[in-house]
Amino acid sequence: MAKITETFTLYGKEYTLTTGEVARQATGAVVVTQGDTVLLVTAVVSDERKDYDFLPLTVDFVERMYAVGRIPGGYLKRESRPSDKGTLTARMIDRPVRPGFPDGFRNEVHIVATTLSADQTNQPDVISIMGASAALLVGGVPFDGPAAGVRIGRNRETGEFIVNPTFEEEADSDLELTLAGTADYLSMVEAGADEVSEEDMLAAMQFGQEAIAEFCKAQQRLIDRVAPEPRTYPLDEPAPEVAERVAPYFEQMGAALRDADKQSRTEKVAALKAEVTATFGEDELAAWGKEVKAQLKALEKKAMREMVLTTGERVDGRATDEIRPISITPGFLPRAHGSGLFTRGQTQVLSVLTLGMLNEWQRLDTIDPAPGKRYIHHYNFPPYSTGEAGRMGAPKRREIGHGFLAERALRPVLPDELDFPYTIRIVSEVTESNGSSSMASACGSSLALMDAGVPIARPVSGIAMGLIKEGDRVAVLSDIQGIEDFLGDMDFKVCGTEKGITALQMDNKAKGLTVEILAQALAQAKLGRAFILDKITEAISGPRTELSEYAPRIISIQIPVDKIRDVIGSGGKVIRGLQEETGATIEVTEDGTVYIASKDTGGEEAKRRIELIVKVPEIGEEFLGRVVSIQSFGAFIELLPGKDGLLHISRVARGHVGKVEDVLAIGEEVKVKVIDIDEKDKISLDRLDKPEAPAGSSAPGRDEGRFNRGPGGRNDRDRNSSRDDRRPRRRG
Repeated sequence: MAKITETFTLYGKEYTLTTGEVARQATGAVVVTQGDTVLLVTAVVSDERKDYDFLPLTVDFVERMYAVGRIPGGYLKRESRPSDKGTLTARMIDRPVRPGFPDGFRNEVHIVATTLSADQTNQPDVISIMGASAALLVGGVPFDGPAAGVRIGRNRETGEFIVNPTFEEEADSDLELTLAGTADYLSMVEAGADEVSEEDMLAAMQFGQEAIAEFCKAQQRLIDRVAPEPRTYPLDEPAPEVAERVAPYFEQMGAALRDADKQSRTEKVAALKAEVTATFGEDELAAWGKEVKAQLKALEKKAMREMVLTTGERVDGRATDEIRPISITPGFLPRAHGSGLFTRGQTQVLSVLTLGMLNEWQRLDTIDPAPGKRYIHHYNFPPYSTGEAGRMGAPKRREIGHGFLAERALRPVLPDELDFPYTIRIVSEVTESNGSSSMASACGSSLALMDAGVPIARPVSGIAMGLIKEGDRVAVLSDIQGIEDFLGDMDFKVCGTEKGITALQMDNKAKGLTVEILAQALAQAKLGRAFILDKITEAISGPRTELSEYAPRIISIQIPVDKIRDVIGSGGKVIRGLQEETGATIEVTEDGTVYIASKDTGGEEAKRRIELIVKVPEIGEEFLGRVVSIQSFGAFIELLPGKDGLLHISRVARGHVGKVEDVLAIGEEVKVKVIDIDEKDKISLDRLDKPEAPAGSSAPGRDEGRFNRGPGGRNDRDRNSSRDDRRPRRRG
């Protein structure tokens, strides 16, 4: 195929789709460009159909560090496992693409989006959705497209919506809304927001849907020019005779589903499926085994959905807008910096918070310009949470995604690092799961933050909304459980405070999702969030006034930039000594901010010493200093750490002093006053409460006399000297 390029401008930004030049052995390949950000998106569909009961789709987002002119960190100096951002982007592509394949498609599909160039201005993730759709379509794959994704921002000052904002535009936005779908429907929504109202969020969604339609039109122009030859793939077709034999068990399936306890309900449904399967002979199962299993799953789905749509009753007996019983325990763990146990029905999450120094922030080795973050949220979903045995290992894509959603939900209410100079890490352990565990982690993390005494603006709650849609019959469900997620049409997670939405995420399987349905879901979610917030504030009204006794106390002070080297010392000698002597941990930043962390009074002592190091003595200021050096012309007195002043021999006592050693000794403390600081910052001192010079002290030497003739020497009259001390001096 010859090279074909489609260039278009939408909403003030230029894009290019190119095919037929790169990766020509893939089923389909498209190079997507915005500015100097360039991605290669390929799609390969296997020739062999797999014997699976699901679509075998794999999506990889590959971040190449050469795209930003950097060499990867680490010993191997090559890219290894995907970053969290790469994993989240792969999920972002997968979720809107997966519903576009026809039912029964069982050939393996592999989509790879590779960053070839990243200009640090235009974001590469969302345009890769358009690239994936185009790669499938130019390859002739049966796919319900074109599909596209857009990111919608909103200028804080003007309120104007921005399509695919640059990194700089996003920094000035109070909304980051990512949508994907076709010109006719939305299949995926994600958002982070600074407490945006439901009305504003809905308006942004409507605007985003219109923008998606424009990108789909531009993509269709490329497809029309390519005119790909459609490929045909055999689909798994249902066997009518199996469906006929399973259908009579509809009422029994409905009865088995009516049980609020997940384990009991699962056992009843499994027993009924085994009973129905036993009605098939060995030869029939050999021929139809997979189809029998699929039809029983379809029967379960139909019974659950019909129950909700016909009676308004859910499998656990709740009404559509009813929330499961909630139990809340802040401060669940005795020695954690902060913790909270949140239980809603049969879903339970323990969130545990740890505070650390700002230098413990997470550094990100990615192609994005952001170097790292100080708030980290990790989500763990062990097998025991669903009563299963399994392997524990690295977090899966779902765990990374759920952790990011909770992190995004709580970020807007966190204090600024200048007001609260800590790195914050929360780990949400899912100890029991029956749906909405990601929302439980957001609620449990609000508890942990307040229990730790982190001064958050307001607590955040979250709720997962569901949808059952059959034709014109629609039911929006609040606080969905696992079966309603698996067998329903939508999983719509909404997080926020009493003021507005902070995060949301939606996956949609229903192709008739309208704005009216979204508006109903957001309104119903708002009521549910308010109900949960009331439960949270009943348990803990706000952040505790003091940090846990086990949390580090961090003090921040500002020092002049030119004094940083004095605090650090040659080779770090001074700062290491301070840390060893006080037990505090000290971090000095380039702008002169000093962070001091300790679990006892060592922090205050370290602060006092640092303030002494950077302090600049002033004329007239008095000190109790220590003699650190004695010379023939006087003594050097340490006023502050690293700062000495000269007490001239003429000022160590009343009367003639031939040797300084006759009056002062190394290590002796002496009260002095600053009388002069010259242009080279050399400090001259006068002794307060001078003693009388000792009898028999030898006369001053030639060097001493010559020094005394200068300013501040003996020729400079001293009000505290006796009259005899002012007699004429002999010339040497």
